[in-house]
Amino acid sequence: MRRPRPLARPLAEFLDVCLSPSLAAQGFATSDVIMAWPDIVGERLSAFTQPLKIEWKRKSPHADPEARPDPATLVIRVESAFALEMQHLAPTVIDRVNTYYGWRCIGKLVLKQGPVRRVETKRPPPPVLTPADRAKVGRAVEPIEEESLRAALDRLGQAIVSSRSSTKA
Repeated sequence: MRRPRPLARPLAEFLDVCLSPSLAAQGFATSDVIMAWPDIVGERLSAFTQPLKIEWKRKSPHADPEARPDPATLVIRVESAFALEMQHLAPTVIDRVNTYYGWRCIGKLVLKQGPVRRVETKRPPPPVLTPADRAKVGRAVEPIEEESLRAALDRLGQAIVSSRSSTKA
């Protein structure tokens, strides 16, 4: 009798299994902070920063094993030009990380200056409008006299019409 062939599974299911040992060495319980960093701190901050490790304080042998650990230190790599602003935003970042986890796990940030690895995102190609849609947008912005305003509204109109046509398809 043949054994059933296992079904294909998404790569994301194996991510924590593969990365857990190296992440644990850096103080991360899972890859969630690294993967969710843009969601936690926002797109702008994540462009200039990346979490490196979480340093947990060692528990004393006499401490209550059921008690929550003391807040940890989150070490973040930050580009040098952005370091001063990040220093001012540290309380906000701490609050966001703690909110993400649901408890006060981070108490302090340490900033390490250095290059931040950026993930290039490809922009989708500009939408192609039908001549009828293009003419419709052109007629709508034609009465506007100021050239820069007319050009901006023309781009906006094209984006709106193209998004409506792509959702209908």
